[in-house]
Amino acid sequence: MKIFLKTEDEIELMRRANRLVGMTLGELARHIKPGISTLQLDKIADEFIRDHGAVPTFKGFPNPYGAPFPGSICTSVNSVVVHGVPNSKTVLKEGDIITIDCGTLLDGFNGDSAYTFCVGEVSEEVRQLLKTTKESLYIGIENAVAGKRVGDIGSAVQAHCEEQGYGIVRELTGHGIGREMHEDPSIPNYGRRGNGALLKSGMCIAIEPMITMGDKAIFLDANDRWSICTRDGKCAAHFEHTIAVRRGKSEILSSFEEVESIEGQLY
Repeated sequence: MKIFLKTEDEIELMRRANRLVGMTLGELARHIKPGISTLQLDKIADEFIRDHGAVPTFKGFPNPYGAPFPGSICTSVNSVVVHGVPNSKTVLKEGDIITIDCGTLLDGFNGDSAYTFCVGEVSEEVRQLLKTTKESLYIGIENAVAGKRVGDIGSAVQAHCEEQGYGIVRELTGHGIGREMHEDPSIPNYGRRGNGALLKSGMCIAIEPMITMGDKAIFLDANDRWSICTRDGKCAAHFEHTIAVRRGKSEILSSFEEVESIEGQLY
């Protein structure tokens, strides 16, 4: 395992890349409504990112099968947990939820963040899933301080979500981030306090709870070989921030402010 500590200048560059991700999610929030396809959302994001001098990191990113990701954002609808592929056939409808996961490469450093949106009015049951998942992200961040360990983050996320009866996806984790989109260490959403890599000031990590309404079991869609779906077909939620580990209180580099200025504090 090789963990890169970032300088203040490098963290500033990462802050810029992550702010652009937040701006992109805010731009997409203006368009998420019944009748729009996930491919249309992808085109909006691609143009917005490039117009701001960055590159969408996900575009062409290879999976273990060697297949490059075709989109600029991941668009995961309802039972798709992560890595949903934008396409013209998936058209949003009232009551859906969609997670947009977005990455940018700007001036040599990466930004990465995800937000689960409601499409129109959703059921109270689904809204509660989103609320709990988003809460767990911030609880995880509270535990991501210098001197603690990776297991403290996962343990906090796990406890909050399992108390509400939700499933914690085991196969997918958060990650270190910097010049590369995925760096060491992995940041699971479950674990034991006091276990795992020591958190040090200057580490930059992406924390991203992936939480299911039902069972935690998942599978890979055989058609696109990207989409990770719940086995029981129930909804999943996913929220992600990139942070810089500090002493006392870590710094969130990405932002939901742009989204929430449009959507309001829905959950």
